[in-house]
Amino acid sequence: MGFSFQLQATCPKTQARAGVFHTPHGVVETPRFMPVGTAATIKGLMPAQVAQTGAQMILANTYHLHIQPGEKVVEMAGGLHQFMAWQAPILTDSGGFQVFSLSELRKISEQGVTFRSPRDGRLIELTPERSIAIQNALGADVIMAFDECPPYPAGRGEVIAATERTARWLERCIQAHQRPQDQALFGIVQGGVFPDLRLEAAKTLIQFDLPGYAIGGVSVGEPPELIHDIVRATAPILPPDKPRYLMGVGTYREMAIAVAAGVDLFDCVIPTRLGRHGTAYVQGERWNLKNAQYREDFRPLDETCPCYCCRNFSRAYLNHLIKAREMLGFILLSLHNVTELVRFTQRMRESLLQGSFSSDFAQWLEKEET
Repeated sequence: MGFSFQLQATCPKTQARAGVFHTPHGVVETPRFMPVGTAATIKGLMPAQVAQTGAQMILANTYHLHIQPGEKVVEMAGGLHQFMAWQAPILTDSGGFQVFSLSELRKISEQGVTFRSPRDGRLIELTPERSIAIQNALGADVIMAFDECPPYPAGRGEVIAATERTARWLERCIQAHQRPQDQALFGIVQGGVFPDLRLEAAKTLIQFDLPGYAIGGVSVGEPPELIHDIVRATAPILPPDKPRYLMGVGTYREMAIAVAAGVDLFDCVIPTRLGRHGTAYVQGERWNLKNAQYREDFRPLDETCPCYCCRNFSRAYLNHLIKAREMLGFILLSLHNVTELVRFTQRMRESLLQGSFSSDFAQWLEKEET
């Protein structure tokens, strides 16, 4: 049991690194994209299909599982791994992002956050202690500290208040954590778009000597170049012997730039969300399969992709399924999209092990022309 992170290779021209994160339910070879399974399921995919994508670790959502079916049910089932039939590593977020995304339904105080449930209108109180108790009951390998994610744009004063509260809440999370031997608690670096606040927040977190660290509060509406600046300023400060996780990012360019800054893990809802809307992610481009250009195109979606969708079906068939609103179309696109993003991070890992990362991924690392 237990957790450890081993570096296997570093890039001489960037901060990029390849490593292995050991968890009680197996290893995660980094860099790695993690699919999001909000309600203890990767939308539209069976666990065996998720495994075929190359995903080694998946996410579930504390807030949503607390509302339905309730952490007690999951605990009675033997924890998330048993409940959802996924025996590889799992990470649960803390509910902190809902503090940000459900801003019209909540009130923040020093004690925690009170939500109005979007499901039935009842009041739900999430505190650092409650978030950790729920995550302890869910039983994921990695659990996240409860944090406050300031919106963009937010004034410096507002960001300072949220960042300082996040640090105070982290102390309470550490105190409340009942399962440190088999659940790794990650802290989250906030600080908005202010590099000095990010630096200060990272230094504060490092003092707690946690099993891993996340960069939060990015991809919340700020321009891409600002995201890149935040990640480049923050990731290299974090301890080199611990995994670094960039929350909520999942495009080729953002992931490549983050890997170059020293990030190891990513998650995003993009692949299954696009799949459900009839859109495929093909080598960094988004293709709308409803478009007439695919109606008589009998080539695979992506000839280089080994997924079940690309090995068996044509663009014409996918176009037909999506236009007919057949469930299979959305399933196949979700399967391909998850495979696509996992494969991209796998390719970065392979190039790091071979010593060719900075040249192989130059097109994604160069500054975009405006």
